[in-house]
Amino acid sequence: MRLYTNRIDFFNDISEEIRLYLPSAELELYEIDSEHKPELAPDSICAKLTNDSENFYAESRYCCASEEYCYSHTTQYRNETSLIEKRYAKRCLKVAVFRCLALAMPNARIPWGSLTGIRPTRLLRELISTDGEAAARKLMLNEFDVSNEKLELASRIVAVQEPILASIRSNDVDVYIGIPFCRTRCLYCSFASQLRTKKTDMASYLAALEMDISLGAAMAWEHGLHVRALYLGGGTPTVLTANELEHLIKHTLAEYAIAPGTEFTVEAGRPDTITAEKLQIIRSCGATRISINPQTMCDETLRSVGRDHCAEDIVRCYHMARELGFNCINMDLIAGLPGEDSSAMQHSIEELLKLAPDCLTVHTLAIKRSSRLHEHLDEIVLPDTGEVEAMTAIGANGAESLGMIPYYMYRQKYMAGNMENVGYSLPGSICIYNIDMMEDALSIIAHGAGAMTKRVFPGEHRIERIPNPKDIDTYIGKLGSTDAARRRLFDS
Repeated sequence: MRLYTNRIDFFNDISEEIRLYLPSAELELYEIDSEHKPELAPDSICAKLTNDSENFYAESRYCCASEEYCYSHTTQYRNETSLIEKRYAKRCLKVAVFRCLALAMPNARIPWGSLTGIRPTRLLRELISTDGEAAARKLMLNEFDVSNEKLELASRIVAVQEPILASIRSNDVDVYIGIPFCRTRCLYCSFASQLRTKKTDMASYLAALEMDISLGAAMAWEHGLHVRALYLGGGTPTVLTANELEHLIKHTLAEYAIAPGTEFTVEAGRPDTITAEKLQIIRSCGATRISINPQTMCDETLRSVGRDHCAEDIVRCYHMARELGFNCINMDLIAGLPGEDSSAMQHSIEELLKLAPDCLTVHTLAIKRSSRLHEHLDEIVLPDTGEVEAMTAIGANGAESLGMIPYYMYRQKYMAGNMENVGYSLPGSICIYNIDMMEDALSIIAHGAGAMTKRVFPGEHRIERIPNPKDIDTYIGKLGSTDAARRRLFDS
């Protein structure tokens, strides 16, 4: 598909709008000037943006077969800073492209409207701050074409998050530790991990990781930073042996001088890596939260997606964790897995209701381009958009029947049905780290291959990031230069 535009700097943003309607579109970019009006062949689109001192003006044209559809949109010009000016320019162009395609495909259901590449709750909060609640709601509905249902969900989450975000102190920081290893790679996963196949996979990585942690902790101490939440994620952290896990956790707690009672989450994740010994270590080291993630309670699906466990293993690990004293357990489900439908989701929810976890995350399957699922899409049956919506609704109803409230949300590219991932929690079990991270509310010092350190500059509405190399050997080899970059970031 050809894309003609005079704003090639917005190519990725325009492409995301197009893929809301045409998920498999592969785009060829053709740069034009603002005066050029190209003749459009079938399967081509033109998106142009101009401005004067008061407004941005966007025009989009889409040619499909023998029909051409056009839409023009105007957004107020705001040049308070170059960042804000760019944000409003992008917004204007994206809305024009979205509504142009909506004219061509009026039966498509896009519940989050033209929103792509942004967390809806963060946007809503910013709009409320700058324009007031009534105007913010109006913008979400009338400018971004968000559905009433999704706006209400975002509004509920913003209200729940308000006191937690208000409690952030100026010297607070979160710490993330990443274990990019799993026993097997799931069908839908594009995670840049190495599968643990033997003991020697881990020794050099853990040595580098602990050095990374020591360097980050020294920097945090020098800057007077206070750890608000600690998160050990992956991959699958419990792929480590009991001794490795204990050594890593104790090293982290000591280096960062983590105060007792600090929120500390460990993704126990997959039941095929969980043992009583590992859970006891996690508990004795002061973890306040763990995740045991089934994704589905249907054994056939678990086998088909490459999970090396069954539903009975999930139940066994859950009860083991409860018996060892864990009083905050999160579980995850995925709506839209291959071969599943709303009845499969209903079964999974009913099985989890018997367990009564403290938190439940309902994910929507994201078809990631580097996953095996994407490579074999022609051979795999996935539920349609309507079915995925029904499945997420079942998940939401199940969570609320346990007394949970939605407290964080995020969206990913290529999600089935253009839906979202929502975290639900009992009111007293909300994960602070998830809110801080998803809302870009707090700086995070991140350790491990593929982990992302970020510095939040709240007064400037600016975020800067330092990515750790994903490749294990590269991560180890560049430990010094990565630490130097991290220090420069926090010195600024």
